[in-house]
Amino acid sequence: MRRIAVIGLGRFGMALARNLARLGVQVIAIDRNMQLVNEIKDDVDLAVRLDSTDLAALDAQDIDKVDVCVVAVGENFEAALLTTVILRKLGVPRIICRAQTQFHAEIFTQIGADEVIQPETSAGEQMARRLANPRLTDVIDLAEGYSLVETEAPPSWCGISLMELGLRTKFEINLVTIKRRAVSTATVSNDEDAAPTPVPPEIVSVPRPDDLLQEGDLLMLVGSHEAIDRLPRE
Repeated sequence: MRRIAVIGLGRFGMALARNLARLGVQVIAIDRNMQLVNEIKDDVDLAVRLDSTDLAALDAQDIDKVDVCVVAVGENFEAALLTTVILRKLGVPRIICRAQTQFHAEIFTQIGADEVIQPETSAGEQMARRLANPRLTDVIDLAEGYSLVETEAPPSWCGISLMELGLRTKFEINLVTIKRRAVSTATVSNDEDAAPTPVPPEIVSVPRPDDLLQEGDLLMLVGSHEAIDRLPRE
């Protein structure tokens, strides 16, 4: 079973630890605040009150035996830095740090973090794209500068083949999947008031060049943030 330590039980760390446990991961939750430790102890495999800047205290928990350690310490940047240095010294295989600013992110990278995340920044960027283009129904960040988005096919694209549309050449994006929305059909029954029977959406997992886009199609697209921002907003 995968074993992950979460250090820092603020809103982000608490949510992360609980969701990991719900997904079947063995979680060690660590914080210096006993109230927070008590709050999560019934939801994870192990909840420990300790100072993560104390090398001996972390070593006593066999922190080097985890697969991943997430440093989610929020307000105390100095403590988060020292914790990261100690984790690297103890030989933790993979260290992920939460940063509040780009400057902090660069420092975490320089001292040995394998990955740095900025959840508030990412959430703000995703929300901005969705608000700027109401057709976007979901945005998932992938590699640096790239996103996977779900968007409703613009009216100007409907009735046009994928070859003619030229998503890759004209828009610099790749189409992954088409999801055709469910269409309800009447239930076979003598009851005139019977509810319609929902039909599962059709998933076109390998779109072909001669496929025609239809009104209501949901498109899964991958591209750079710049290319996504240039999608039609009609």
